[in-house]
Amino acid sequence: MQESLIVRKIIHIDMDAFYASVEQLDNPELRGKAIAVGGSSERGVVSAASYEARKFGVRSAMSSVAAKKLCPELIFVNTNFDRYKEVSKQIRKIFFEYTDLVEPLSLDEAYLDVTENKKGNPSATMIATEIRQKIKDKTGLNASAGISVNKFVAKIASDINKPNGQKTISPEEVIPFLETLDVKKFYGVGKVTKEKMYRLGILTGMDLKNQSLEYLNEHFGKSGQHYYNVVRGIHNSIVKPTRKQKSLAAEHTFSENISSEIFMMERLEEIATEVEGRMLKRKLAGKTITLKIKYSDFTLQTRSKTVPLFISSKELILEVVKELLFQEKMKESVRLLGISISNLNNEVSIKKSVPSASIDVQLKLEF
Repeated sequence: MQESLIVRKIIHIDMDAFYASVEQLDNPELRGKAIAVGGSSERGVVSAASYEARKFGVRSAMSSVAAKKLCPELIFVNTNFDRYKEVSKQIRKIFFEYTDLVEPLSLDEAYLDVTENKKGNPSATMIATEIRQKIKDKTGLNASAGISVNKFVAKIASDINKPNGQKTISPEEVIPFLETLDVKKFYGVGKVTKEKMYRLGILTGMDLKNQSLEYLNEHFGKSGQHYYNVVRGIHNSIVKPTRKQKSLAAEHTFSENISSEIFMMERLEEIATEVEGRMLKRKLAGKTITLKIKYSDFTLQTRSKTVPLFISSKELILEVVKELLFQEKMKESVRLLGISISNLNNEVSIKKSVPSASIDVQLKLEF
């Protein structure tokens, strides 16, 4: 059988409220209470929230002030990334007991391809159950899992029975499942594309599937083929054991808002120095410089420029950043500035084409 016709068995493991759960694990007094990991000051931002806090509407990336208004009893805990990394390593060690095809997305989630696995277990569902139990036994933490034929469906499935649950979308269930999804759930459909699809009357996967490839290409350009494929269960992104770094960034949130471009340049010089140090440490250089600006009203803006040569020095980075800063007048005072570099010199320019595999073929195979 051709490689393109082999049904993949993909598991997406997602730790439940990871940072907050680690803090509750290490401090029994916090268990069962609404906690937020992050700064509690007026300038603070929530990095993670326990499920007890989420019931009040507290979410990550929310300002600490807004979180406290929603949940007056909220307890703030400082971040401890060294501890989170330590626990994450324990979890990944469990993954590698089953397969070497592990693609970490962050400290608290990863994809596993268990089509062929070290345990010789044909059931991806049983493997996911075993892994979640081992994580619980080893770390005391709960994990959720999604199991399906590709990364896209597995990731969505892992949210269905959260927390501390799992969901399998078998091959014969994939198409009906995708047809019921809101289009905003599909890979590549951001806020702008979602609103455009809504205006066109494309609200669900079924609506998307009813559109011809010609129609999608007409309205969405090069992305039309992707939308045409993904709603039919064709998503050929393989599990990549080694994920190359695609960007490098640094940012600072200020104790007081800044309204002067001169002061902003001073802060940006500090940030650029930090970026330069990280680039040199990793022996990286990049072509695309992005300036991130968060205003006092919490609106976020990014401005980018791609230069012809790879750069990593602070001086060259600042030249581009200065141009981006003065590209247009500031709308409000600024509470956060950041610099990121992408289009790095570690990226492979030649992409291997992966033949499409239809769910119609996968239906004939045991999952």
